[in-house]
Amino acid sequence: MGKNKLAKFDDMAEYPHVFQYPFAVLQEKGFELKGHWHKEFFKNDNPIVLELGCGKGEYTVGLARLFPDKNFIGVDIKGARMWTGAKDSYESGMTNVAFLRTSIELISHFFAAGEVAEIWLTFPDPQMKKVNKRLTSTRFMKMYREILSGDGIIHLKTDSNFMYTYTCEMVKANNYPVLFSNNDLYHSGLVDDILSIKTYYEQQWLDRGLNIKYIKFVCEEKDELIEPDVEIELDPYRSFNRSKRSALASGK
Repeated sequence: MGKNKLAKFDDMAEYPHVFQYPFAVLQEKGFELKGHWHKEFFKNDNPIVLELGCGKGEYTVGLARLFPDKNFIGVDIKGARMWTGAKDSYESGMTNVAFLRTSIELISHFFAAGEVAEIWLTFPDPQMKKVNKRLTSTRFMKMYREILSGDGIIHLKTDSNFMYTYTCEMVKANNYPVLFSNNDLYHSGLVDDILSIKTYYEQQWLDRGLNIKYIKFVCEEKDELIEPDVEIELDPYRSFNRSKRSALASGK
């Protein structure tokens, strides 16, 4: 591990709004804020919004600035990236932001049933060959339902036509209510303050001429979930500076 990464980890260890819990600690002690985020940490009853695979945390911090009446938690396994947003929010004195370093697959260890109002998935790895790792697969919908409120909302923002098409098909197959959907967001005339927050990599994709897609839907409780049985054309490109994406690690 490089010195720069070590310095960032040391720095974040001093931030009261950053939580880093290895799985071994979870198994032994659990997470004390599970079910108590409102009362013990945020000190309010405002809705909790997660960004899963938050990368550098620009979206988490950007949303928190726009909506001081909501609480935002960025989740990622890569702490060195998370440091950027953690440092920004800490130095800005923001009280409605937190960061959690863990795998998305462990998310139910950190939040109780109904504790989360919304989930953002910003530019996750489409995992074109591994449906069980795809962050909008029915496998992950079941995980999200464990922590979402009854009318919990999921947002997906992506450059990937594969990911967007798959998600639309998954939503359709399971009759989830769609609140908004567009396959060319920045040429739709519908961009608002929320959607105009751009991550570092998003701006690169826009500069590259790629369309940004977005879908917002209600993740309702379902007795059974159906994986869509459709053929989807694979994306013909790879992300910048990455030979292999990892959905469980980060969405950036």
